[in-house]
Amino acid sequence: MPEKTAIERAREDAREGKSPSTQAGEFVREVIGDIRKGKHGARSAKQAIAIGFSKARRAGVELPPPKEGDAATRHKAKLDLQHSKKRKKPSAKRSRATTQALKRETTASASTKALAQQAKTAARKRSPKQRSAAAKKAARTRARG
Repeated sequence: MPEKTAIERAREDAREGKSPSTQAGEFVREVIGDIRKGKHGARSAKQAIAIGFSKARRAGVELPPPKEGDAATRHKAKLDLQHSKKRKKPSAKRSRATTQALKRETTASASTKALAQQAKTAARKRSPKQRSAAAKKAARTRARG
């Protein structure tokens, strides 16, 4: 279950008109924090991000299923979107099993090095034009303080 602060920050992002992926970033940040605290682990930074996205979809963020990836992943993302509307409590047995499985995983996946590596590989998949457009948008929408 995501913390109230993550949900509130995501709603604030939605009110400000930010993209669903930005709203989901709040949940990813929460998952990274949980892994670093040792609440649970993940096999990779990519999995940690996927867990955050799943939480975001369940909390009501309109994040579309990934275009790439296997059919099972896309199906799970669709289910997460549907669950946000139903609000049905998960079974205690299943919830406990998931938590125990995650606790067995490593916490190195949320290290600064692992996250930097993940960001670099994700950026490498994009074209120079896409990276440039993203940088320009970031500069345009940066909070001035």
